[in-house]
Amino acid sequence: MTTKGTPGRMVRIDEETWAAYGQLCDEEGTTRGDDLRRHAKKRVATWRRRKAAEAADLTRRLLNPPSDD
Repeated sequence: MTTKGTPGRMVRIDEETWAAYGQLCDEEGTTRGDDLRRHAKKRVATWRRRKAAEAADLTRRLLNPPSDD
């Protein structure tokens, strides 16, 4: 069941890992779904920052090529 209009996703995780992950999340006071969403959002934010930095660096190099002096 999904909430807040978010689509459901299917992942394949073995039963032993899924059960242990559920215990870990319970001990941390969260749910597997919330933990997975936070992890994905953090990874995407890091990726976006890296891509923006790469684009800025490329733009800087294109606008300010090294001189041949």
